[in-house]
Amino acid sequence: MRYDLVIFDNDGVLVDSEPISNRLLAAFLTELGHPTSYEDSIRDYMGSAMHRVHDLVAERTGRRLPADFDDVFHARVFAAFERELKPVVGAADVLEKLAADAVPYCVASSGSHERIRVGHRTAGLDRWFDDERIFSSQDVGRGKPAPDLFLYAAERMGVAPDRCVVVEDSPLGVEAAVAAGMDVYGFTAMTPAEKLTGATRLFGEMRELAALLDGDAGRS
Repeated sequence: MRYDLVIFDNDGVLVDSEPISNRLLAAFLTELGHPTSYEDSIRDYMGSAMHRVHDLVAERTGRRLPADFDDVFHARVFAAFERELKPVVGAADVLEKLAADAVPYCVASSGSHERIRVGHRTAGLDRWFDDERIFSSQDVGRGKPAPDLFLYAAERMGVAPDRCVVVEDSPLGVEAAVAAGMDVYGFTAMTPAEKLTGATRLFGEMRELAALLDGDAGRS
């Protein structure tokens, strides 16, 4: 394989959580007097850390969200995860192959550590991720689209940025990976390809990823 580390985004790449969380986020913002559609939430917040929600609402309305916004939102999301969350189709197969081939990998997510772990446990992916393979925007000062999270993950895993590939499904995530000096494979299952400009490669089904990672194009 031509990379020394595969860095996965989590939501929408490993666990099929984006439809759930964006539906709930849109509903909660609307409930609080900030009318937001599901499509608005996908456009503005998909792939971002929670501080972006607070910042955009304050910027657009001049009002701050309630102090308990994050806690209430996450409680709703975790309850919905228990009922609905599934792994992204093919994600388990990719992880199994990477583990079998002893290819280093990790997850670097805008979500909190708790959200990552709840999602992995519910979706049955937790056996592939010990604590040393999980990185969150909570670990750095700035979330995506800043490169900080991906650079932090690479440093902790002991791999140079230019030997990493990021698997992302959001424009903010692609932007962050490019800023980190990493190749990035854009997953188009939920995001139109034209919105993932800057991605090194694009793919639409997770079953394609293993072959892309093993391909002979690109790095030697």
